[in-house]
Amino acid sequence: MRTRELKFGLYADEQGLAWVKKLVEDAVGSRSARISGETVAHTFPRSELSTDDVYDFLAEQWAVEHPAQSSDARELIELRVHLVCSLRTWRAIRKTVIKTLCSEGMVPHTCRVPWMAA
Repeated sequence: MRTRELKFGLYADEQGLAWVKKLVEDAVGSRSARISGETVAHTFPRSELSTDDVYDFLAEQWAVEHPAQSSDARELIELRVHLVCSLRTWRAIRKTVIKTLCSEGMVPHTCRVPWMAA
């Protein structure tokens, strides 16, 4: 087993970030993997790009899907979760998290936290 990384671009406040972290923990907990660390980033390693530059469309998505709500403390971030697991397990965890982030399938709906799997 080796360390692998899950990365998600998010437009989230503290509650939304905590919710996404919990989804990841739940997906990991049901498999033979462990979280070895996590980072909430605003920039990209070895790059001048910020998460605002890369994930700006998530803020636009929020504005369109929640027109009557304020974005308050939401910010564009990238959640990086370091997992010790096999490639097969990493793929299963990633698939589970993606399914639960916005679980309504293909029908039109709004996501609790706009996201993108990186």
